[in-house]
Amino acid sequence: MSDTLIVREVRPEDFERWLPLWAGYNAFYERVGPTAVPEAVTRLTWSRFFDAYEPMHALVAERAGALLGLAHIIYHRNTTMIGPTCYLQDLFTTAEARGQGVGRALIEAVYAHARAGGGERVYWQTHETNATAQRLYDGVADRPGFILYRKTL
Repeated sequence: MSDTLIVREVRPEDFERWLPLWAGYNAFYERVGPTAVPEAVTRLTWSRFFDAYEPMHALVAERAGALLGLAHIIYHRNTTMIGPTCYLQDLFTTAEARGQGVGRALIEAVYAHARAGGGERVYWQTHETNATAQRLYDGVADRPGFILYRKTL
């Protein structure tokens, strides 16, 4: 097995190796206990990555057979652009992989994926307390200054 970092789309057989990354991502954002993502949602999300009618995709970073990170993206229309907009909804790397360029490689792969699909913009959000991620993001994208509002229904 190679020590080269490979970023690729997930495959159905990756589920058992993807699941700990997904669990780590959700734990990072404190989606545990009563606020945990239900198993039915996890399984539906996974199935959407392989449904040609869904605008949802998943990339993973792999080195020497181990999955080190994930990126989940969703394409949608935009009222000010012709091509689709790509929302990078989830980005996560294992603690051991942080600082090794895995997050940057995943973001660059998302950019390439969006370009290949005719996308005109990639965007994402992070929590204001996630200073480590912001240092990476400040080097690979612009911060437009918008404030997020939401209401759970």
